[in-house]
Amino acid sequence: MVSGLIAGPRTRHHHSRADPIGCRTLLALRQAPACLADTLGISRTRLSNHLACLRDCGPVVTIPDGRRTRYELADGRLGHALEHLLASAVAVEADSICPDAAEKGCC
Repeated sequence: MVSGLIAGPRTRHHHSRADPIGCRTLLALRQAPACLADTLGISRTRLSNHLACLRDCGPVVTIPDGRRTRYELADGRLGHALEHLLASAVAVEADSICPDAAEKGCC
């Protein structure tokens, strides 16, 4: 595995999309919740690390808001793309049945 400190922006970008917390953070930013850490159920420190990675990779920007920093998706189209991707994943999952479903009782 390549460390984020020595990896280039492209490697970090691909890692941020594969990381479950990074993905959940992007999905939460679509709705701009007041407190992301509470929404995602993670510590503020851990969230801060993920937001820094997402900011460095490009899909998230920071907006100064008084003494605070507000995080937003860098492009509104990203929110729409995430909506479509999420809808597609849910549709595929609802229709997915593996070939061994009858035999193994799964799916």
